[in-house]
Amino acid sequence: MNQIRPGRPAVAPRPVAAVPARTPVVPAALGPRTRAFPRGARTPGVPSRPRTPGVPSRSPRTPVAPRLLAPLLTLLLAVGSFLVAAPAAVAADAGVRSVARALRADPVYVDPAMRAEFSKAGERALERRIEDGDRAVFVAVLPSGSGAGRLLDELRQSTGIAGVYAVRLGDTLHARADDAVLPAATVRRAVSAVRAQTLPRQLDAFVRLTLRSARGSAPASWGLAAGDDEGPLVPALLVSGAFVLLLAGTWAVLRRRRGRRERARADVLDKLRAAAEEDLAAFTEQLEGLDFHPAEPGADDTRRADHERALDALDQARSLLAAVLVPADLRAVTRALEEGGHSLATLRARRAGVPVPDRRPPCFFDPGHGPSALDVTWAPPGAAPRAVPVCAADAALLRAGGAPAARTVPTVLGRRPYWEADPAWWGPWATGWYGEDLAPALLTGTPLAAGLPHHAPA
Repeated sequence: MNQIRPGRPAVAPRPVAAVPARTPVVPAALGPRTRAFPRGARTPGVPSRPRTPGVPSRSPRTPVAPRLLAPLLTLLLAVGSFLVAAPAAVAADAGVRSVARALRADPVYVDPAMRAEFSKAGERALERRIEDGDRAVFVAVLPSGSGAGRLLDELRQSTGIAGVYAVRLGDTLHARADDAVLPAATVRRAVSAVRAQTLPRQLDAFVRLTLRSARGSAPASWGLAAGDDEGPLVPALLVSGAFVLLLAGTWAVLRRRRGRRERARADVLDKLRAAAEEDLAAFTEQLEGLDFHPAEPGADDTRRADHERALDALDQARSLLAAVLVPADLRAVTRALEEGGHSLATLRARRAGVPVPDRRPPCFFDPGHGPSALDVTWAPPGAAPRAVPVCAADAALLRAGGAPAARTVPTVLGRRPYWEADPAWWGPWATGWYGEDLAPALLTGTPLAAGLPHHAPA
């Protein structure tokens, strides 16, 4: 048998009888870790395996070294343990990323499992409130679980946006914020203040409280689709080379967001105007019901002056209402109606021949009832009792154990008493009736008080 020598061409072996196969020589120094060479390769200095003419050559099989089995089994067991434990962690991480992706597009996320407790209409209303406030406040409504602190941290990290993060986890509200946006103490006070409230009202109240003090502005990504940041938009634009479409798309998104906010503001402002029109109609009915004529028997200059002031207040309220553009304009409208109500009460007393009443604020439960007759002790839900001015009819209802005829206005929860309305919109309407000093004292502890001037949280 010939050997292959370096530098010389291989010599074909002479035909011989079949030779039993031999195990390839493996240098002892390499040990069992040495790998078999690829088929057809030869090692200088190692005798080649003789081949029988007409019989295909086959590479020898190297047996797996027994000492490789233990590391291999250990590796397989480790991988198996990881695969058993990994799905829960992967699913949790994917869930956080999904919530974060949704929050980058809109300020409120509601898990489908919680939809029965928080409707789509309530979610949209809360989103509008946050967007109108123009602050980075994020709210997630999720099923019950554990690790609220870790969840908040992961949401903040996944969104990458500094802001206020609130998670309603089952029945409990948890919240955190970046220090640059809102101090931790303020966040804790806000959570404590709304802890006892039910789900929709709790989140609405928490958002109102945090919007008052939060710094910064809302992220520009709100209003975009939740998957826009990971979709094929950019690659498609790069392939097509249509950079102008990107600019047009951005402009369209911004215009849509601006249009949505303007429509929301216009909708609430229309509701404010409607409330003021109700007040105007009530005052007009009271004035016409008095049926005073300047030339009637007993009419003197004093009565005619009272009647003239009431008419002037009515005309002024009408012109001011026609010019309302922002909620703050409502303050002048209701102030004019309050002035007219006092003039009307004075004229009524003079005609009846009774002493002219002292000037009193309107009835607390409904300013449209006119000036109050006396003060009674009353407390809004969850707040301390206080003396409130009421009309004679409401005082009689309270004495009888009934509920007063409270004025209701539209809110995110439907029509509610006006002291539960959004302070940003209904605050001016209330301060026009009661003044900037009296209104906070009367409304302390109610949602409306949060946005009134000179208000100090209880």
